[in-house]
Amino acid sequence: MPEESHITASALETMALGERLSAALSPQKLVVLSGNLGAGKTTLVKGIVEGFKAAPSAQVTSPTFTLIHEYRSPKIDIYHIDLYRIQTLRELETLGLDDLLGERSLLLIEWGEKFERFRRECDVEISLQSMGDDRRRISIRSRDKER
Repeated sequence: MPEESHITASALETMALGERLSAALSPQKLVVLSGNLGAGKTTLVKGIVEGFKAAPSAQVTSPTFTLIHEYRSPKIDIYHIDLYRIQTLRELETLGLDDLLGERSLLLIEWGEKFERFRRECDVEISLQSMGDDRRRISIRSRDKER
């Protein structure tokens, strides 16, 4: 997946982009989603989860308070992680995110850019920027690296 940029004009278009994006996000990937509050990160995740048929979009909610939501399908385990309230490396370590990594795993980490480790280890970076109303600029950058 080369670097690409998209403009969506509604939540439905953002979810549809997520659904299309799921085809390029094979398991054992770590994806960092960045953007201000309300930028559409969870909306994009709704489409990704639905694209993998792991859950209907209506069941995908922000893990701001629970920190991790898990969605499973016969082929993939998706972990939707929100690090907004995590401030220190010690707090991060208590989440046990390394235990979630596996051959069937896709980790979608909101606010992962707060920690250098995820900037370094991510396979895909997705940046969302609100452009007013329901319009969003969504930039996707795949990173070639060895884990």
